[in-house]
Amino acid sequence: MLSDGKCPMNALAIKDALDTLEGRWKMLILFALSSGSRRFKQISKEVPGITDKTLSKELKLLESNKLITRQVFDTFPPTVEYAITDHGKSIEKVLEELHHWGTAHRREIMGK
Repeated sequence: MLSDGKCPMNALAIKDALDTLEGRWKMLILFALSSGSRRFKQISKEVPGITDKTLSKELKLLESNKLITRQVFDTFPPTVEYAITDHGKSIEKVLEELHHWGTAHRREIMGK
């Protein structure tokens, strides 16, 4: 798989993925959106500890990487919803594996 002798290309692909998903919040935001579209405050409640300023910045980065969409509705006041794209849904397998690994890691470290 990764050890097929194409190390520079494999490393570049991994670097691209890590650059896109780096940071503390992006994967948690994608996880929050994986079950359906959400408004800003809904995402904020589902991702504890994130500030509004940081959430706004992270949503813009996820949108620029085509992982989520931002839809503005013509209401007063304006309603904005965020949704995961098909491209963003392709990360769900990674999220599942991270969940399994994180659970196993917690058991290994904490003995639970």
